[in-house]
Amino acid sequence: MNRQHEVRLHISQSSGLLKRSLFLKDMVRDRWLYLILLPGVLYFIIFKYVPMLGLAMAFQDYKPYLGFAGSPWVGLKHFERFFTEPQFWMLFRNTIVLAVYNIVFFFPLPIVLALMLNEVRNSVFKRFAQTILYLPHFVSWVVAVGIFYVLFTTEGGIVNELIARAGMDKIPFLLSEEWFRPMIISQSIWKEAGWGTIIFLAALSGVDLQLYEAARMDGAGRWRQLWHITLPAIRSTIVILFILRLGSFLDTGFEHIFLMLNSMNREVGEVFDTYVYLKGLTQAQYSYSAAVGMFKSVVGLILVLGSNWLAKKFGEEGIY
Repeated sequence: MNRQHEVRLHISQSSGLLKRSLFLKDMVRDRWLYLILLPGVLYFIIFKYVPMLGLAMAFQDYKPYLGFAGSPWVGLKHFERFFTEPQFWMLFRNTIVLAVYNIVFFFPLPIVLALMLNEVRNSVFKRFAQTILYLPHFVSWVVAVGIFYVLFTTEGGIVNELIARAGMDKIPFLLSEEWFRPMIISQSIWKEAGWGTIIFLAALSGVDLQLYEAARMDGAGRWRQLWHITLPAIRSTIVILFILRLGSFLDTGFEHIFLMLNSMNREVGEVFDTYVYLKGLTQAQYSYSAAVGMFKSVVGLILVLGSNWLAKKFGEEGIY
C-alpha cells in the first residue's frame, strides 16, 4: 500500500511539474500577447480591486486623521441609518425608475441600430452612418447637457421658440419634473446608442453568409432571415451584455444626473449616485457614503448572479 501511495504521489508531482513547464513555455511563446494584456490587468488591479479595501470604512466611523487602522468600528450603524432615512424611498424610487427606463428604452436600441446597419449594402453610406452615430460618444456630458440646454431652454431655446411660433405655451423642459426622466433617457440614447452598436456589429460579422443564401433559396424574406438567422446568431451576445448591464443597474450616471439637477426637479432626479456625492464629498460623511455605495454594489452583484443563473437555466452560456 505504501508503495502504491508513493507511486501515485510521484505521478502527481510529475504531472504538476509538466503542467508548470508547459505553462511557462506558453508564456514565453505568447509573451507579446501577455505584454499587451498587462496594462488592462494593472488598470483593474489598481483602480477596481485595490479601492475595494476602502469598503472597510462602511463599517467604521472613519476619520481621515486616524486612518483605517485607528478609526473605530461601528458594525452596521451606517446601513441602519441609510435604510431608515426619510429620503431612502425617494432615492430608491428615482434610481429604480431611471434604471428600468434605461433597460427598456436604451438597451434594445443599439441592437436595433446594429441590425439596421447590417442590412445596408452601400459600404460608403454604412461607414458614414456609423461615424455619425459614434461621434456623440466622444462628447463629454458637460457638452451634451449644454447642447440640450441651448435647444430646450425657455430663454431663447430653438425648440421652445418653434413651440411659441406655433401658438402654444413654452414648455419648461429643464425645470419640469415630468420632463426630467424623458430628457435623461433621450440624452443617453443620443450619446451612447451608436457606440453600443460596435459589439453587436462585430457579432453580426461572424454570421455564416451561406445560411442567408440557403434561406433565400428556401423562399425566406428579409424578416424571416432576421428572425431565424440573425437574431439567434447574436442571442448569446445580447444575453451576456444584458447580464453585465444588470451589474450596474443602480449606476444611473453621476455626472449626467448632477448636471441636469436643479431645485425644481430634485424630487424626481435625486438618485443614489448624487446622494453619495452630497454626503461623501460636500458633507465629509465618508463612512456613510461608503455604506450607500456598498449597498449599490451588493444589489448589482445579486442581479448578476441571479440573471446568470437564469440564463444557464434557459440554455445560454452566461458569463461564467
